[in-house]
Amino acid sequence: HVQLVESGGGSVQAGGSLRLSCEARGYSRRSGTMAWFRQAPGKPREGVAAIYTGGSSTYYADSVKGRFTISQDNAKNTLYLQMNGLRPEDTAMYYCAWAASWYGCSWRDVFRYNYWGQGTQVTVS
Repeated sequence: HVQLVESGGGSVQAGGSLRLSCEARGYSRRSGTMAWFRQAPGKPREGVAAIYTGGSSTYYADSVKGRFTISQDNAKNTLYLQMNGLRPEDTAMYYCAWAASWYGCSWRDVFRYNYWGQGTQVTVS
């Protein structure tokens, strides 16, 4: 049974930092894509960052470049998102997702992902 379990969300003031974690349970991530998406009320789900699980290639949305860092610990089967310089517009539910293949520049396509976490709320005021 595959599970993605997120943690680390919360409420912070603008300029603050949070670190999200996503533990993958029930499978080995091997060579695929893991990503963070977010969704604010009334808006579509949007890609935040992605990483190739078999290496170190990463992609970021323009809105978070230079502020957010995606990383992974393969020994712990865990994905991270370090968020610095948070802004009110970063407020959203954040989801991690896993795809069985590496999609490179197509990482933003929601339909490519096989599994999703339950989400963790990030609120910036």
